[in-house]
Order: sequence, then structure tokens, then C-alpha cells
Amino acid sequence: MSDSTPWSLRCVETGERYAGDELRYRSESGGLLEVEHDLEGLTAEGARTLFRDRSGAMGGPDASGVWRYRELVLPVEHGEIVTMQEGNTPLYCSEALSAWTGVNWLALKHEGHNPTGSFKDRGMTAGVTAARRLGQTAVACASTGNTSASMAAYAASCGLKAFVFIPAGGIAMGKLAQAIAYGSEVVQIRGNFDDAMRLVQEVCSAHGVYLLNSINPYRIEGQKAIGIEMMHQLDWLPPDWIVVPGGNLGNSSAIFKGLRELRSIGVIDRLPRIAVIQAAGAAPLHQGFQEAFSGGARTVPNPETLASAIRIGSPVSWGKCVDAIQTTDGVVEAVTDDEIMAAKRRVDASGIGAEPASCASVAGLRKLVESGTIDARARVVCVLTGHVLKDTDAVLRGRENVVGDAAGCEPTLSAIGDRIERALEEGAS
Repeated sequence: MSDSTPWSLRCVETGERYAGDELRYRSESGGLLEVEHDLEGLTAEGARTLFRDRSGAMGGPDASGVWRYRELVLPVEHGEIVTMQEGNTPLYCSEALSAWTGVNWLALKHEGHNPTGSFKDRGMTAGVTAARRLGQTAVACASTGNTSASMAAYAASCGLKAFVFIPAGGIAMGKLAQAIAYGSEVVQIRGNFDDAMRLVQEVCSAHGVYLLNSINPYRIEGQKAIGIEMMHQLDWLPPDWIVVPGGNLGNSSAIFKGLRELRSIGVIDRLPRIAVIQAAGAAPLHQGFQEAFSGGARTVPNPETLASAIRIGSPVSWGKCVDAIQTTDGVVEAVTDDEIMAAKRRVDASGIGAEPASCASVAGLRKLVESGTIDARARVVCVLTGHVLKDTDAVLRGRENVVGDAAGCEPTLSAIGDRIERALEEGAS
């Protein structure tokens, strides 16, 4: 296929370049690829004006919080774009969460407000658009849940066949239900996400199915719109820190790439520092950070955490994320499941709500402020990656504000009255 794109694919390790229309996920030397755009004709003022003028669109690609920034994502024709008007997610402020984490200024970029309830929709709109441009008829992914739900929805929207590989028993039922509802073929395997990832790559290679995990460079292009839209919402004034949960590390890598490109054309004048927060039971990047990324092991053999969305022991986007951390003078922290759930209770109680993995960012921020790594005077944005309804079991587990039982046993008026009085006393204190 002759290259007809204004972008190319570049190996992040060796610099090898390939045509933008070439179907590949890695370079010949095995390194990850990234999309490299020609941004010479895009000025800071021109970009700001363009993005501002599109932000009021009521329909079409300009109404998408990804495709209104298409010069920085994929500059393709409108008719080629597969979109569900993803993005446009809120930037919440909460005085209660600001006080709990210990910073004076905190905003939460809630990606759970995307069409299928997670940030994965941003990457999938770009990935599925690329699949159609490349003439693909079937797509596949390994998933801990959110990727499968998103890919299944976007594939269904444009008539592609979808195959989802998931670790049996390792996925929240709400996410699995989405993948099934949207019509994907679900393959449950023994093992964890990393085992599923190895298998799906083999299957895609053998059967000519297009792979849509974050090894796919176009996924990253869509996900980087999180950072671009965040800067737009902040009137192009970068915060001091952006705090992101870390599993497969595609999100932190993507946000960094978007910010780097915004700075390259002068839309923002500096890069925020990036903090990646991992669950303690699935924290290979944190271990690497403690060892100054000196070349030790990049895997955790048996990752374990109740935050299933980041239960990943062998992150695909390791190198890209390390670049983000080192370039921005960022940090990596690990938080326990108890710390994640304590943060989740605070996020939920603020009326915002998010799945456990999302709340790792809030738990991590609190820990980094307590250690003095992040100054209390810093302006901080935490990214919440998934909706509260993504994992309802985590919400119901151990909650005390429910009267009655699941079997339908109705509480007495006395029990109800006692609970009301107790709740009113707690609110007053």
C-alpha cells in the first residue's frame, strides 16, 4: 500500500520509520511504534482558534472530544472517522477531596463519562478508525474489562467483528456484560491479563485479525486527547502535576505525548510533572522507579489487586512511560488496596464516583503530599479512568449505609429510625 498519510510511524527505541499506511505494531527491531505528525503548518494561535471554534459543534467529528483535535490525532477525512462523540468529559473540583488529599487546588478529569464508561473510548475511536482505513474486517484485544467493552461497542457501531480475550474470573461483571451486549466473541482463558495478551497476539498474527491493545500506535493517539482536552478546559494553563493510575501504562504515555506536541507548537509553555500510581500488588513500574530504571525486571509474575483494571504485571508501554516520567521529572508511587478503597469511599461520597482503579490516582496523590513529594500549594489534576458502575461489587462490599438485606427482609420501623438518627448525628459531627 502506498503511503497517502501526512503522518509516519516511528520506532521509539531506534528511530526507524515506516509509512503511515503500513499495517504493523512494532518495528523490525521489535520496538514499539508511535505516530509522528507533521506539525510545521500548525501555529499556537491557529491551533487555539481552531479548537475553540469547533468546541461548540452539536454533531459530527467536531462534537467529539477527540476528533476536534484531529490535527494532533489523525488528520483524516470526516467520512473515515468512527466516532460515538467520545470525550467532552468533566473536570470536577471538590473541596472535600482537596482537603483530604492535602492540596489547595485539585481537579478530577473524569473519563468515566465516556460512552462506554471509561477512557478507553478515546483510544478506541482512533484505533477502530485506523482499522477501517486499513481495510480490516475483524478486531481483537486482551482485556481486564474496559478495553473489551469499548472495542466491542466501536466495532459494533461500524460492522466489524470483535474478539475479546479475558482472564476467567478476573474481570468485573459489568464490563463483561458490556462486551457480551455489544456482540463480541468472548474467549475466557486460564491465567491473567498478561497470559491473555500473549495469546491474542498469536491469534491475531495467525488469523489476520487487527490487534487493538495499546501496543497499537493509533490507540495512543486517541488517548492523548485526555491531556489536550484537559489543557483546553484549563485555558491552556498547565497544572503543576497530573496524577494517573498505571496498569499497562498506555494512558500516562498517551497524555505525555499529547502534552509534548502541544508544547512543540507553543500552545502550552511547559510540561506538567506526571505521577503514575500503581496498585502495590501489581507495581513493576514502581519497582523500576525505585531502582532508577536501571534495567531490572519489568514484570510482576502474579499481579494481584482488587483494582482489576490495573491488575497487569507486564506493561506493554513501559518504555514510553519511562520517557514520560524522566522527561517531566515525574514520579511513580504504589498504593495498597486498602488505600485505594479509602480513596474510593471519599470520591464516591463527594458525589463523583469512580471504579477502584480510578481512585488509585487520588490515593496516590494523598500519599505523595504526605511524603512531601507534591507540595500542598501545587495545582493538581487527578485522572479518574472509569465510571463507578464499572465495578458494583466493589461499591457494595463492606458498606454500612444499607438497612435490610438482599433476601428482601424488610427492616422494622425501629431499625429504620435508629439508622436515620445515627446518620443525622454523623452528618452533624
